[in-house]
Amino acid sequence: MQISTSSFYDRSTSLMNKLSAKSDLLQTQISTQTRLQGAADDVVAYKRLAGMKQASADDLAYSANIKLGQSVLAQADSTLDGMSTQLQRAKELAVRAGSDTLSASDRKVIATELRSVLDDMAALANTRDMRGQPLFGAATGDTAVTQASDGSVTFTGTGEPAPLPIGNGTSIQATDSAQRVFGFTGTDGTATDVFATVKRLADALEAGGGMTEAPKAAQDDLSLGQTQLTSARGSLGARAARLELDADQMAVAVENREVARSDLEDTDITSAIAELQKTITTLQATQASFTKLSSLSLFDYLK
Repeated sequence: MQISTSSFYDRSTSLMNKLSAKSDLLQTQISTQTRLQGAADDVVAYKRLAGMKQASADDLAYSANIKLGQSVLAQADSTLDGMSTQLQRAKELAVRAGSDTLSASDRKVIATELRSVLDDMAALANTRDMRGQPLFGAATGDTAVTQASDGSVTFTGTGEPAPLPIGNGTSIQATDSAQRVFGFTGTDGTATDVFATVKRLADALEAGGGMTEAPKAAQDDLSLGQTQLTSARGSLGARAARLELDADQMAVAVENREVARSDLEDTDITSAIAELQKTITTLQATQASFTKLSSLSLFDYLK
């Protein structure tokens, strides 16, 4: 059997190059703690990692929206609590206004306080969230309500605010428009709202005359307004509970994805070190054998 000198050199050099490259790769994997240095290392795993990275980026945006939604809902609930307090005060004033012992001047004093309550209610309705947007704004308009010089309050804009995306194909409306929150059907069967109810009573008290119907009608309508606020707060609470559940589920998904990512991408340090030591040992043995064989005098005669 004849051994070609060039073939011997080629095979030996190729083997040592492969062992050296493997050693370099293992050392890089150990130092970076990353098993995949490029798509060629594992095409399937690399594609899965790309999908995971996109999902993680999406979750960051969804998580930010969930936190925003939670903040807006909490602020809306707090604001409606303040509005409920104002409605309760207006109802107490309506009860007092219905007393037969009051004079016309007494009723005008109550009317003045009712207008102060109305101003406070309008200010609460126009509360802005942490983004600077109307907390109870509609789909259009720069404010939730507009208050005229005579104290009358009208709803600004139309439609409901845009929902926040909190997941793939999932969204939630963090708050409602002022018209939905503060509007209701009055005792006379017509559409009204808490602002109009308070203003009507204040106007009636200032006008004077018989005070038997206006205070009683205001009390009934204010009770309906409070029921509407309670319903709105209940809806906000349900949405807040849902966001808390979504946040918990996302946290679990993120944790599971990180485990899967680590299995695909991270270097198993213990195994990599053992493989590196084995590769280096093989490389050194190959180099030693090559040196020894290539230095034999008999080698010169093998062609």
